[in-house]
Amino acid sequence: QTVPEELQNGGGFGYVVAFRPLGTVSWMQTVVASADAARYVFRNESLPPFSPYEVKVGVYNNKGEGAFSPVTVVYSAEEEPTRAPTAVLARSLSASDVEVSWAPPWENQPKGRIQGYEVRCWRHDEKEENARRVRTVGNQTSTRVGNLRGNALYHLAVRAYNTAGTGPPSAPVNVTTRKPRDTTPVCVTSVPGHCPRCAPAHPTSLLRAQRAGGALPSLPPVVSPWLQVLYRWNRQSSTSVIETNRTSVELSLPLDEDYIIEIRPVSDGGDGSSSEQIRIPKISNAYARGSGSSTSCTLSAISTIVISLTARSSL
Repeated sequence: QTVPEELQNGGGFGYVVAFRPLGTVSWMQTVVASADAARYVFRNESLPPFSPYEVKVGVYNNKGEGAFSPVTVVYSAEEEPTRAPTAVLARSLSASDVEVSWAPPWENQPKGRIQGYEVRCWRHDEKEENARRVRTVGNQTSTRVGNLRGNALYHLAVRAYNTAGTGPPSAPVNVTTRKPRDTTPVCVTSVPGHCPRCAPAHPTSLLRAQRAGGALPSLPPVVSPWLQVLYRWNRQSSTSVIETNRTSVELSLPLDEDYIIEIRPVSDGGDGSSSEQIRIPKISNAYARGSGSSTSCTLSAISTIVISLTARSSL
């Protein structure tokens, strides 16, 4: 910082810059003959990059030299990193986010200090030069890359950087984002029917669950990897959950209880939208004693996810 004019105490004011390689004895000096000067550049082509120097700055005027500042250590200019990060790993967190982690380069950087890392991420059908770039600061060795396309293959590479530039990239790693969450709601309607495993006179409820807008003929019977069946007693708040990737699930339910049932698709991208709540009325004991079957409730998925509930008595 320059010295204010009222403290220069005379004409011919200027600065003396003294410097020497760290660990040496002799000082090199140069004069900066301007009271407004605030910097000095020492040029030497043989100067090694990132070399530490001790530096102090003094003042003078026509009457002689004044005091020097305290000694401080500065470094000559850096060169960009010469080694790539190692042990790069990537994992998918969701349909739009991946996490990348790495280890610092194996060897120390004698020509500079690593100030952070740059992660480059590009989709398989994109060019690397168009990659998205995410930078970290300091010693951080992991980061998240977001706003990606669901169910897509991405390549990622990591570079170290400093004030001089960016070093070489690591070998690319691959990661596939998860499938997007199924947001299509499930609509459930009740249809009268009969249990095919019971006596013809035994009534049952048939629930038809279908995605809003109708199902496409080309869709498989179950369009989500899993289905969740949520059920509870009508008079209780706690809910039981059964998760399955099959086309049916069997529940053992008491005959004398009303039940609330919901169906929800689940995938790697998260939970889908639940169907409306369906109330399954209790079956009277008197009716149960009149039927010669055992008690079970079966939920089955057929075609566009047809879910049927059948009841048989245990007596």
